[in-house]
Amino acid sequence: MSAPVRGRSTRARSANRRPKSAEYRARRRVILRRRLVALLTVLSVVGLAYCVFFTPLLGVRQVDVRGNGVLTEDEVRAVAAIEAGSPLIRLDLKEIHDRVAGIPRVAAVEVERQLPGTVRLLLTERAPIGSVKLPDGFHLVDSTGKDYAVLPAAAPGVPELVLTLPSSSDPATRAVVGVLNELPEKLRPDVVSVAATTGADVKLTLSGNRVVKWGSSDDTARKAAVLLVLLSRPGTTYDVSSPDLATVS
Repeated sequence: MSAPVRGRSTRARSANRRPKSAEYRARRRVILRRRLVALLTVLSVVGLAYCVFFTPLLGVRQVDVRGNGVLTEDEVRAVAAIEAGSPLIRLDLKEIHDRVAGIPRVAAVEVERQLPGTVRLLLTERAPIGSVKLPDGFHLVDSTGKDYAVLPAAAPGVPELVLTLPSSSDPATRAVVGVLNELPEKLRPDVVSVAATTGADVKLTLSGNRVVKWGSSDDTARKAAVLLVLLSRPGTTYDVSSPDLATVS
């Protein structure tokens, strides 16, 4: 009577063991698939990072220069020194900025990455407010007082600046620039030259050989308003250095 009981028990254990083994194999397949997916994902990320950082896949194909006027695109590209094919993501934008900003005619520059392979340089060139005649030519001076270029002839459309040596650190240059920066548009076309030897003796020469004693660059807006009224009177010398005591002679 006992033998049949043992047979049934053995068969039951075998039946129980088979589903468990199948379940184990199924779980293992899921785990292996997950590990394979994770491995492939890691390899894909590593491969993509390698392509981006160390190959020309996303390398520089074009250097786009905008905002230039006098400077040519090739001149700017030569100074920027961006090698074709260089990985875009690894470019040192600050170094590129500093190189281009070092061009005397450049007042400001922005450097941008444009996917998939363009570097864009957005320039603002300096604009002259006057030129200074020196032995080597006519030096252009911008609104900051910087001497940034030399021309063989006087620059058209800007007054001559009579200065010993143009420099943003020179009091006479700063005074002349300060006056010109604040001069109203109505007066600008009449200005032939601006002279100064110190920061307090600015003198304007207008068309018709009219001379304006301006003094310092302080209170320029008020001096300009007074001068506009005085210019309605005949005269050759207009003194607005003290706007409350302005005279015409």
